[in-house]
Amino acid sequence: MGNSLKAIAAFVPSNKCQKYLLEDLEEMPVDKMVDLSGRQMRRLPVHICSFKELVKLYLSDNNLNHLPPELEQLQNLQILALDFNNFKALPLVVCTLKQLCILYLGNNKLCTLPLELRLLQNLKTLWIESNCLQYLPEVVCELSLLKTLHAGSNALRTLPPQLQCLQELRTIWLSGNLLSEFPPVLLDMPFLEVIDVDRNSIRFFPSLAHLPGLKLVIYDHNPCRNAPKVAKGVRRVGRWSEETPEPRKRSGAVIEITLDEKPLLPPAAKTEPE
Repeated sequence: MGNSLKAIAAFVPSNKCQKYLLEDLEEMPVDKMVDLSGRQMRRLPVHICSFKELVKLYLSDNNLNHLPPELEQLQNLQILALDFNNFKALPLVVCTLKQLCILYLGNNKLCTLPLELRLLQNLKTLWIESNCLQYLPEVVCELSLLKTLHAGSNALRTLPPQLQCLQELRTIWLSGNLLSEFPPVLLDMPFLEVIDVDRNSIRFFPSLAHLPGLKLVIYDHNPCRNAPKVAKGVRRVGRWSEETPEPRKRSGAVIEITLDEKPLLPPAAKTEPE
């Protein structure tokens, strides 16, 4: 009954209904965090935008498809979670929040990202998994401090060569896309530590032994004829991963990666900025 009432209240703009959604949240919390995940909201209560010292705002698992312009007042915001909503386009007001370090946009209906995203020059982690991206927007390559990029479960067939400009990038997750070959640009990114190309259509892997920073490569569930060669000490997850040199005649064993190694964090346990 409570969830049904909240769903009805989400449609009604009256102050009383908005107060019900906020559960009497009238003042900014001491921890400077507001979590409104799973409230079935169709619009963000504007009252939240008056908490100008807010650092973390979680709006995951709602029915949002737009945000109010008043959100621009939250200039101290470092973490914004908009995953599991109904956004078909990223609201431009998000790009005005220049202190953002972590931005969650996964599980929406995004086909691209606006050029204004380049304004978020403090962004270190970007989650855009499970959207409708057929290509990685080149504007992502302008986020110079980006360390982690989650772009799995889209429809990516390649990556832009400009990606190598992200010299702070350490982890890239590309699982569940439409890659038919290992992205060549990744071969020119010696600073990468984790590469995940699980569940694609890659038939051949080039050697990755020249990447000095590499610690983990996940290539399972590809129709590959070989395992990628890696330097000593680098962990491989996929067919033939335990064999050196490459196998002669063997279908190989499959090694599953644990959740600790490949985190998929619920809204309440999302990572903190470094």
